[in-house]
Amino acid sequence: MTPPTTPDIRLVVLDMAGTTVADGGLVERAFDTAARELGVEPGTADHAEKLAHVRATMGESKISVFRHLFGDEDRARRANAAFEKAYGALVGDGLINPVPGARGAVAELAADGRTVVLTTGFARVTQDAILDALGWRDLVPLTLCPADAGGRGRPYPDMVLEAFLRTGAADAVRQVAVVGDTSYDVLSGVRAGAGLVAGVRTGAHGDDAFREAGATHVLDSVAGLPALLRGEAG
Repeated sequence: MTPPTTPDIRLVVLDMAGTTVADGGLVERAFDTAARELGVEPGTADHAEKLAHVRATMGESKISVFRHLFGDEDRARRANAAFEKAYGALVGDGLINPVPGARGAVAELAADGRTVVLTTGFARVTQDAILDALGWRDLVPLTLCPADAGGRGRPYPDMVLEAFLRTGAADAVRQVAVVGDTSYDVLSGVRAGAGLVAGVRTGAHGDDAFREAGATHVLDSVAGLPALLRGEAG
C-alpha cells in the first residue's frame, strides 16, 4: 500500500475533529439536541436510523448530512443551526482537546518548510469556537470550512483545491498531502489529485474504509506525519 518514495509535499491539508482535535463524541451529543429540535426523540427507531447515518458520514459537511436526514431545506437548516449551537456550547464547556502530538506535528511540518491548512465540515462559527478553545487561532496561516470553498464540503475536493489556490504553497496538486480520520477526507484528497492521502486511526473510520476510498497511507496518528514526509517512516 505504501509507495516506494514519498512525494515532494509542500502543502498539508489537515482535518480537525478526529484528526487534530479530540472531541470525545460531541458530534453525537450535538446531534441528539438537533434531532429533538426536529421532533426526533432518542430511543426511537427513527433516531437510531438517523444516528447511524451521522456516524457513517463523519467528515461530510454537516448541512449536507442534515439535508439527507430531514429532506426539505428549511428543516435541514433548522437542524443544522441547532447542531452547531449545541456543539459550540459543548466546546465552550472545555470538552475538546488536541489529539496527542497534533500541535507538535503542525509545528514540525512548518519547521520543515511545509504550509499547513486546517479544514472542517462544521460551519465557520463552530470552527472558530474550536480554534479559540484550543488557543489555535495563530497555529496555521489558513483555516477553511465548506462555506469558504463555495459551500461544498467533503467528499468534494473543493476545500483542498481552495487551500491550494489561496496559499500558493505548491506548484502542482501532487505536492499536496491530505490527512483525515474519515473516508470522506480521503476521498476529497483523491478527487483533488493530492500526491499523498492518509487516513489516521484516531477518529471515525478504519483501515478498510480508508483503503476503499483510495488512501495511499494509513497512520496511527497525525503525529507520525512529519516523519513520513521526511522519508523516515513507512
